Amino acid sequence: MQNQVNSIDGHLDTPAAPKKTPFQEFWQLFRQNRMAIIGMAIFVLFFLTALCGLLLTSGTDPLFDPSLVRLQEKLLPPLSKPNPETLPLDEFPRLGIYLFGTDDLGRDVFARMLQGAWVSLTVGFVAVGISVVIGIFLGGIAGYFGQLHVRLDHLVLVVVMTAGVILYVFQGVTWGAAYLIIGHAYIFYLLGRRLLTGRSTLPPALRGLQMNTFSVDTLIMRLVDIMLCFPSFFLILTVVALLPASIYNIMIVIGLTSWMGATRFVRAEFLSLRELDFVDAARALGVGNTRIIFRHMMPNAIAPVLVSATIGIASAILTEAGLSFLGFGVPPPHATWGNILSDGKRFIFDAPWLTFVPGIAILIVVLAFNLFGEGLRDVLNPKLRDRH
Repeated sequence: MQNQVNSIDGHLDTPAAPKKTPFQEFWQLFRQNRMAIIGMAIFVLFFLTALCGLLLTSGTDPLFDPSLVRLQEKLLPPLSKPNPETLPLDEFPRLGIYLFGTDDLGRDVFARMLQGAWVSLTVGFVAVGISVVIGIFLGGIAGYFGQLHVRLDHLVLVVVMTAGVILYVFQGVTWGAAYLIIGHAYIFYLLGRRLLTGRSTLPPALRGLQMNTFSVDTLIMRLVDIMLCFPSFFLILTVVALLPASIYNIMIVIGLTSWMGATRFVRAEFLSLRELDFVDAARALGVGNTRIIFRHMMPNAIAPVLVSATIGIASAILTEAGLSFLGFGVPPPHATWGNILSDGKRFIFDAPWLTFVPGIAILIVVLAFNLFGEGLRDVLNPKLRDRH
């Protein structure tokens, strides 16, 4: 009898099923969404293609030269063979055929698509990286320190420093330097007062500048609302038209105009997390704000940001393609899917492959990123896990 009881206790202590790791649980839920699996597969294929494009089209003697001009071979349709009577042997395409045809200068469209894949991937990831960093920073401040108030002198300081930077950049060096000197002098004055007296107070005559205005949360969210009021594409178009043509300027401008969604996601998560018991317990143990934010709250708030970033990469690729199509994108000699599409619009009836090849590629890649992002959202959000 005692042996039976011990046997029953042993069975009760043994778990009914082996414990799954978080990754195993994530993959089990994610693979149920077939469209998300297809999107992830296309994303991986696109990443490998872009990496191969970087290796095969760069250098002084690339395997596939996207800038090689063959005027005698211009506007050839896909799968065309080169003419050995007019084309030198060293200018033959590596595959022996023009897989995607040639453009109006006789350049191999397949080689240009390979190079454009890496440019599009780089623009998408770097631009989204910039927007996510800004969004996490501002959203974390708004969600965790949002109840604090901004002082009037801080607002004046920001205005003075911003005016100084703008004047300095746009040739007003004297006035810009003066504004910057005044702003830095005020900062050093407050730091000196804090070191000497323990408080960064102003003289009685200027004490009114230290009055509280509105909360940090109000300031950041109104800034988000203002940015959302601008048509993003036309704002990017205006800024890019004023700046020198560069792939780095494209990435930075797209990143600086697309951080609002990440900010709102992180703020919403922080507002719900900062009142939970584990945060109160960390404060009671004397844990600093920095450790609470980055060690305890940020890992729990990052899931919606990853979903937003995945979909944001697709938006960044579309934006770069639109800018290149209008002639404001990445400058030559770099080939992008957008400027290949732009070059082909003049030959829409004579050489439709110049439009269809990059257009279909953009469609497939953007759709894949969106499907992948939707799948991540369904898995990472418990409320949506039973949809599929």
